[in-house]
Amino acid sequence: MGVETTVAAAPAAGDQAALKKNRIQVSNTKKPLFFYVNLAKRYIQQHNEVELSALGMAITTVVTIAEILKNNGLVVEKKVLTSTVGMKDENKGRVVQKAKIEIVLGKSDKFDMLMNAANNNNVAPETPPKDPKDTKDKE
Repeated sequence: MGVETTVAAAPAAGDQAALKKNRIQVSNTKKPLFFYVNLAKRYIQQHNEVELSALGMAITTVVTIAEILKNNGLVVEKKVLTSTVGMKDENKGRVVQKAKIEIVLGKSDKFDMLMNAANNNNVAPETPPKDPKDTKDKE
């Protein structure tokens, strides 16, 4: 998977890209990591893909979320974009450059099977439940 690097200005308030229904803007201070992992799973179920986005120090959180989902076989990586955005620093009153990452993840072929298995108390669909009558203490 190639990494594309661009330099871009901060999006305008009315920018349609900022209103995507399958985009999660990750912060490393507002919510715990697995909140975002579970939210990403839900977005993938609804939209077949999810876009994770972060600025600055939250970039490591986005990469971790993507790796958890990939390592569990739930998603495939579709696109990784890195860029720099100019943001106004409230304290200094000047524009500072911040790193930005966007990772687009698509639903894997095994997504539905894995999610169904997880929802059924982690019992794999091909593993039949054990019959309580089958015991080693038979006469």
